[in-house]
Amino acid sequence: MSDEVGSAAETEADSEPVDESPTLYERWRQIHDNESTVAALTILGVALAPFVLVTLPTQLGLPSEYSWYHNLLTLTLIWGIFALGYDLLLGFTGLLSFGHAIFWGTSAYAAGIFSANVTGSPLAMILVGTLTAVLMAWIIGWISLRRGGIYFAILTLAFGQMIYYIFLSPLGDITGGENGFTGVQVGSLFGVVDLGRAVPFVPEAFVDSWMYVFVGAAMILSVVVGYRILNSPYGAVLRAIRENEQRAEFVGLNVWRYKLMAFILSGAFAGLAGSLYVIQRSFVPIENTLNWTVSGDIVVITVLGGVGSLFGPVFGAGLYMYVANIVSGMPVIGEFWHMILGIVFIAVVATMPHGIWGRVDWLRDRVADAIGGDER
Repeated sequence: MSDEVGSAAETEADSEPVDESPTLYERWRQIHDNESTVAALTILGVALAPFVLVTLPTQLGLPSEYSWYHNLLTLTLIWGIFALGYDLLLGFTGLLSFGHAIFWGTSAYAAGIFSANVTGSPLAMILVGTLTAVLMAWIIGWISLRRGGIYFAILTLAFGQMIYYIFLSPLGDITGGENGFTGVQVGSLFGVVDLGRAVPFVPEAFVDSWMYVFVGAAMILSVVVGYRILNSPYGAVLRAIRENEQRAEFVGLNVWRYKLMAFILSGAFAGLAGSLYVIQRSFVPIENTLNWTVSGDIVVITVLGGVGSLFGPVFGAGLYMYVANIVSGMPVIGEFWHMILGIVFIAVVATMPHGIWGRVDWLRDRVADAIGGDER
């Protein structure tokens, strides 16, 4: 009798429906690294940044001299694109370049000179500037990558200084020398959209001009392309080279060719950023484009944000731009902004070895694990 009861109970238990639908935690784990999710988060960040960083602090009573402003936010996105491309080289391939100002600067000059002599179409300027940077990256990478380690870094620095002095003096009649190139003529986008005008039907609290929309679209495209590269078999090869170059060679990979292509891709991102920089400023200052300090700045920005992360360099650019443009103008401490930046850099490296985004990743994983543990 007991056997029959037990059998009936087992049959009833087996017939009960089992809820196999994924939990919230499992659904998030499935989508949080998808390309569409990354693109959506980037769009959301670009759309909300003006309100969160510019409008909201003012509404809360923060003095205007201590808060962000729209042009600085646009400039931060441009530097974020530059840093994202640099991280493809440093964070994912393991190559430390001290000459990336070459691609940022030559693209800016190419775009500016092209606008003055051919057309001021922003898209044409970007195309010319980016192609110039790609060509320079191919030539310099082909030579420099024949050496590794510190020798590669010194070679890129030497090339950077050589290009800087060529643009400063021998080509001064074309580039404007130490005064920079002042003849930039930026036209309308598609011949009808003035980048300096406000966007109709959109509150200024979110978007102040078409320039921000234009640069924001470039940022979104850069993140998507960077994500696609890093999550492709090509990106896996770059990581393998970073981890152990000799083992990558032993399995038959042409390491030099992959490193050269990573160098060119990084130069392309720098070329896009440099072209956007001259479009925004309508001027090409040689000290802020080709000077060796620009190459040092991009290294600092990338390390601050988090080497080897997709979004980290953008956060690093934001922190650097705030210190360089807002803190530098503060009373009493403004003139010590370089020292403040150094202190911030040391603090980040000492307390957050993986940069700002590394800490964000850590917190995100802790929260996700806590939610997952509760649901399980």
